[in-house]
Amino acid sequence: MLDKIKGDDRDKKNPPDLRKNIRKEGSDVGDKLKGLVGKFGGGEDGSKKKREPRPMPRPRLKSRETRKPEKAPLKSESGEKPKPRLTPPPKRPGGSSGGIGRRIPEEDQKTIVGAVVFGVILMILVGAGYYFLVYQPYQEVLQNAKATKIAEVDALFKGPLATDPQKQAILAQIDGATTPEEVLAVDVVGPATQSWRTYQNQQINLKKDRVNRVMVNYTDNGQEKRVIMKVDDAKKFVSQADATVLANTQIQTPDTVAVPIMITRLQAAGGLISVGSMVDVYLRQNNTNNTAPSSSTPKISGATVLAILRSKDSGTVDARILNTQRLTLNSITSQSENERTSSTDVEQLLRAAASGGLNEAEINAILQNYGIRLSDYERSSNLGELEANYLIILEVPREDVLFLIQNMDSVILTVPTQNAPDWMIRELQRIYG
Repeated sequence: MLDKIKGDDRDKKNPPDLRKNIRKEGSDVGDKLKGLVGKFGGGEDGSKKKREPRPMPRPRLKSRETRKPEKAPLKSESGEKPKPRLTPPPKRPGGSSGGIGRRIPEEDQKTIVGAVVFGVILMILVGAGYYFLVYQPYQEVLQNAKATKIAEVDALFKGPLATDPQKQAILAQIDGATTPEEVLAVDVVGPATQSWRTYQNQQINLKKDRVNRVMVNYTDNGQEKRVIMKVDDAKKFVSQADATVLANTQIQTPDTVAVPIMITRLQAAGGLISVGSMVDVYLRQNNTNNTAPSSSTPKISGATVLAILRSKDSGTVDARILNTQRLTLNSITSQSENERTSSTDVEQLLRAAASGGLNEAEINAILQNYGIRLSDYERSSNLGELEANYLIILEVPREDVLFLIQNMDSVILTVPTQNAPDWMIRELQRIYG
């Protein structure tokens, strides 16, 4: 017992027996020796004694080389050995030999910290360079492309089409684009043209007047223009124009006024216009010696000639045709003359016809379109009265009446070949035919 308290080494090799049927250690040592001698010597006692079963080997706890020696357990007051206590696994030795928790030298710590700081700074510089040199310029290009395309949408979808569904769909497509190329590829003119053509055709049917005409208002070089068209011509114009033109065009009901103007033959398209002709009105420069138009576009387009009057000096006729024939044979001369004279005053004939003094049917047959035929003869003979004056009644929009009256002496009437009279078409066919 004392040896166990002192920590005898025998306890290390003989762990405590945990079995229940164990004899008490208080047995006599001599009895043990006597039993052993009898067992191996074949003595009497050994043969008479029953052979006990071989005891089971005692369980041993696995020991580790690094485990510290434990003190022998003390006996309890009842004499039984207390149960052994399990010891926790020993701690791993520290030091630089290995393990996660090993201590890093101070120089290595400084190197690692410096490398980490350098890596963080390098990442920040690379990120900042990418943002300012690549990402931000790219985003600016993308935003500028979107702003340009949105401005185009607003320029084409305006006025009555400001809330058109096509506009909302195009704006959503532009907003969803991720590259400038994708933004610029968005088609704006096509959908806008389709919407404008539908709207303008509806306006033509609503705004036509009693003679099946409409007035087309448009802007050219910052100047507002007005053209009176037939319905068929207006629909043809709408079908051929795109959104860039139709967005700046308005269809209105014609509000026209017949304006009389007194102009020279030069201003009256050379005196070769007739009733029903469509003319364009240009404004010439103030210099009286320069008749060149001051603008490439007419001030008034599509004005209609309702009446044309030539000065009465052209109606004074005093003509004499003398045909003389002379025949000479052997000093014998024979001569004959045939003379035809015509002397009249057209103005006086008109007055006589109006007063009923002459046969109205005969007068009409003689003087029907006298001025037009006179101009045709002059054109064919390349000879005419250049000093003649003309009183022309033009149908123009109400907004252009004041301009025409104030600039009567400076306007020039021209005939567009698209609406040329019959004689002009024949001449063009003969020239280019």
